[in-house]
Amino acid sequence: MSFVSRARSSVFAATFVAVSASLALAGTSDTAFQMAVAESTVSNTAIAEFYRKNAFDPVWVGSTPEHEARRAALIKALSTIDMHGLPRARYDVSALIAKMQDARTTRDLGLIEAELSQVFAKYANDIQSGVTSPSQIDAGLVRDVEQRNPQEHLKRLVAGDGDEYFSEIMPQSRQYRALMKQKIALETLIEKGGWGETVPVTKLERGDTGANVIKLRNRLVAMGYLKPTASPNYDDVLLAAVQAFQTAHGLEPDGVAGNGTITEINRPVSDRLKAVYVALERERWLPEERGERHILVNQADFSAKIVDDGQVTFETRAVIGKNTHDRRSPEFSDEMEHMVINPSWYVPRSIITKEYLPKLQANPNAVGHIQITDRGGRQVNRGAVDFTQFTARNFPFSMRQPPSRSNALGLVKFMFPNKHNIYLHDTPQKSLFAREVRAFSHGCIRLAQPFEFAYALLAKQEEDPKSFFQRVLNTGKETKVNLENPVPVHLIYRTAYVGPKGEVQYRRDVYDRDRKIWEALQKAGVALPDVQG
Repeated sequence: MSFVSRARSSVFAATFVAVSASLALAGTSDTAFQMAVAESTVSNTAIAEFYRKNAFDPVWVGSTPEHEARRAALIKALSTIDMHGLPRARYDVSALIAKMQDARTTRDLGLIEAELSQVFAKYANDIQSGVTSPSQIDAGLVRDVEQRNPQEHLKRLVAGDGDEYFSEIMPQSRQYRALMKQKIALETLIEKGGWGETVPVTKLERGDTGANVIKLRNRLVAMGYLKPTASPNYDDVLLAAVQAFQTAHGLEPDGVAGNGTITEINRPVSDRLKAVYVALERERWLPEERGERHILVNQADFSAKIVDDGQVTFETRAVIGKNTHDRRSPEFSDEMEHMVINPSWYVPRSIITKEYLPKLQANPNAVGHIQITDRGGRQVNRGAVDFTQFTARNFPFSMRQPPSRSNALGLVKFMFPNKHNIYLHDTPQKSLFAREVRAFSHGCIRLAQPFEFAYALLAKQEEDPKSFFQRVLNTGKETKVNLENPVPVHLIYRTAYVGPKGEVQYRRDVYDRDRKIWEALQKAGVALPDVQG
């Protein structure tokens, strides 16, 4: 008999059912029951209000099949919460069952009723929104995590089927389900000892032979990138396997097993499992409604995608913020409202004072491609200003780069107005998109194919989006183009995710955020299996 089955048979002991039946006969107006529920929920106003509005009708401790089904569903959910990468230790299921078994009076039932509702509300919040607080982990995690009111959870539970509702409240995205599947696969691998012997960190390439090549081959076989073979040669088959591994890990697929590639090959299964645990928690942070059409920027993957009805319909390489404390791209969700074709670049105050003011103090004609403007937007004569008299605190001017092909924003920017001053845009620095690690910007997201990105967005409202865009572009004038239907934008950071064909992808933790989230999960009680490979 399974743990859940044993728990069910214990929970529904004759004494508990008998007391529940006596409550049903007495009616929920029983003063002892009501007082116990009221006393136990005094610190949770939402749950207390739910019971007051519903005349203290029991959700859990009645003797009907509906009450029994809810209890069983709750115990099952609490007992299997670690399947989601969440800590079972947050819920003392054994103690909960013991209290049910020991119930003898209607007051006992009132206390159990209140406790089950509070445990249920805690579980529902954990499974929907996670067990960590993003803003307390890293300054770049500025995501507002949605949390449903406990009253709403209890109302929906009572109105529907117990088992069905417990399935409904967990994240419903394909990505979440795929990550759970990968979690189980990795935990099974750990139990079996992992991927075997690591490969000495050296450079291996086509034509090489020997013991290290065999170790590389064995490791890739264990990982599923190569069929079993004992050949000591770095042949075309091994080269293709290395390329497949590189592609799946965001590395340049040159087929050469250099230091970077071997370092990633040698990572233990436990490292990949931690990334999956973190990805599951991040998935719980995202809004429940992503949008039938939405934009997904995965910073760890240096990519931007347009997703329609769950399918990626456009994808391009991206450059993200440089890995310094003041330039890392934040993570948040918003709505793209418009694009600006032939944009001006209004230089952020931080760049003006930290980068341009020192240059102007040394040479008033520095950064001559940038206009200096007063508070009225009028251009200032540089020769009439003594820049040495100003500091970062009292510099009174703004700076603007007019539209041009050399403009820092390129020829189009995509706006979802937000307090972080982050947006997507073109760039004249096209060579950066050929880099493997693309963290160079001041925080905004640069796109490798901004025109095509614009065409894809405009396709929903223009019969010939390319001609429309090019016609506006050719005017050379700064032009705002509204999106008739704003598009949700999700700036995420995912070092573990599953591709559209079910292929598992891993990326490096460029900003060191995954490590911080993993530490927060550990503090909340999450732990890997005891045997690690």
